[in-house]
Parts: sequence; structure tokens; C-alpha cells
Amino acid sequence: MNLLIIRLIIFAVLFFAGLKLYRMYREWKLDREELLEDDRDDSRGNQMVRCAWCQVHVPESEAQRAQGEWFCSSAHRDRYLQEQKEHDEPGSDDDPHA
Repeated sequence: MNLLIIRLIIFAVLFFAGLKLYRMYREWKLDREELLEDDRDDSRGNQMVRCAWCQVHVPESEAQRAQGEWFCSSAHRDRYLQEQKEHDEPGSDDDPHA
């Protein structure tokens, strides 16, 4: 009779331990799926844009915008705008109408 009670206790402990492990696994899996879903949502809303200076594609969230153009960095933005300014000045050597 004592052996039967010991086996019953061992079975109950193993059953509850397995149940606890299953619940932990299920919670971990749901958390992981939520993280993956959030990553997918972030990547869907983040368009790639091309730098007007070097033609490299960068995520829109990391790009900078000036005068309707996209740039990968502030240095490229400044160079592009400086080049545009020099090109637009009257009397420049590049201007065929001067």
C-alpha cells in the first residue's frame, strides 16, 4: 500500500511539473511570435529610399530629406545642395546660357 501512495505522489509531481513546463513553453512561444510580428510590422512600414548623391538605398527612417530629395547622410545632403547652389548661380562655367 505504501508503494502505491509513493507512485501516486511521484506521478502527481511529474504531471504538475510537465504541466508547468508546457505553460512556460506556450508563453515563450507566444512572446516570440509577438516579437516576430512586431518586426514584420516595422519592416513593412519602412520604405527604402535612394540617396540623391551616391544612389545608395537606405531605410526612410534613417534617411534625411531636403528639397524633395533623400540623402543617406548629412554630408551627402550638404554636398548635393552645395553642388546645386553652384550650378544654379548665374555666370557659372557650367551654365551654357551665360
